[in-house]
Amino acid sequence: MKEKTHPQYFEATATCACGAVHQIGSTKETVRVDICSACHPLFTGKQKLMDIEGRVQKFKKKYADVKPPKKKPAKKKKKTKK
Repeated sequence: MKEKTHPQYFEATATCACGAVHQIGSTKETVRVDICSACHPLFTGKQKLMDIEGRVQKFKKKYADVKPPKKKPAKKKKKTKK
């Protein structure tokens, strides 16, 4: 590595809002995070879906009054002899 081009690297402590402390590598000595793998719903299995109205029902409600365009009959092509 070249001298004086890279930032100083620390064995940092990452502190989560839930109180969990993790050792990571960083350019800062201490890192504070809002959420970590110890309290994230995806990792803990306590995930809650807050979707009150489903996406499909919301779509149907939005486009309930829209009618599909009328199809015009296709024009017949004349057959040509070769």
